[in-house]
Amino acid sequence: MSRFRVALSGDFRKADGSPTYPSFDLTPLTTDPRIEVVWVDPVDGVIPAAGLEGCHALILLVPKFTRASIPPGDTLAAVARFGVGYDNVDLEACSDNGISVIITPDGVRRPVAVSVLTYILALSQKLMIKDRICREGPDGWAKRADFMGEGLVGKTLGQLGLGNIGAEVLRLAAPFGMRFIAHDPFVDPGTAEDLGVELVSMEDVFRRSDFLSVSVPLSEETRHLVNAERLRLMKPTAYLINTARGPVVDQRALYTALTDGTIAGAGLDVFEAEPCPADEPILALDNVIVTPHSICWTDECFAGNGAADITAVLSLMKGEVPRGIVNRAIQDDPRWRARLEGFASQFA
Repeated sequence: MSRFRVALSGDFRKADGSPTYPSFDLTPLTTDPRIEVVWVDPVDGVIPAAGLEGCHALILLVPKFTRASIPPGDTLAAVARFGVGYDNVDLEACSDNGISVIITPDGVRRPVAVSVLTYILALSQKLMIKDRICREGPDGWAKRADFMGEGLVGKTLGQLGLGNIGAEVLRLAAPFGMRFIAHDPFVDPGTAEDLGVELVSMEDVFRRSDFLSVSVPLSEETRHLVNAERLRLMKPTAYLINTARGPVVDQRALYTALTDGTIAGAGLDVFEAEPCPADEPILALDNVIVTPHSICWTDECFAGNGAADITAVLSLMKGEVPRGIVNRAIQDDPRWRARLEGFASQFA
């Protein structure tokens, strides 16, 4: 009997074959006799088409999925991203070939929102600087009055983007007594009202925020959305937090803003070039907290993302439309529908 073939990008396991992220529970796949799990290692950072021959779905972490990754035949129905960003997937190529692209908003919503709050608390309390001077002994302790933190009550938290993650940030921040503003031309005003957030213009969200969190996907429209002109609108006491995608922020412009006093500081989990080179100037700044695109990487996050991807894959196998499809028009594509019908007749 043929089996439903699920590919996983090779970075989910170590060189010795053990799992890189044990909280990603593969048991629902590996214990189902209808399913065959295959591993596909990237070549020069790209998933090779040859490794996906005969596969019905791919669960993808870091490697790129390009037009050259599309395997021969007509079997692949989905690329399921481990997270909500999909800039490493050629969406147009997938749509052209009847392949759905799936993300896991439920898996990352709380972990990323917690990460934003982590930055807010660490920046407002000058945590990294205080950690450093404490380690300097009595001379460092003598400097502590120079690094007074800031309370959050009455401060304005701005959200650039009020989708899945942006809304969760505000829900979690509610007890801190902050004012909420946001700019998102696509948000339902009723959702904003429920969150207690004032919807404002692009200029106002930069101008009024004490903490401005970036929660927008990367696209041609959002590339360098945070630029020199908009940074100059911010208060000199304000902080920028980016947990979305690096190229949403003009990193050179941000460096200038951080060094000339335009803004007070930043929390950055993402960068224009990743991995971030060791000589990146922004890394040398005292008023920036940086993490290697992994601040939300917790057991909770990886368990949630993994469970969501596996649920999507199992839905496909049963011929059902999974949650989290990005290229939604694919649901009307006769090639994709035919694949689902075939899966239902074989595996459901």
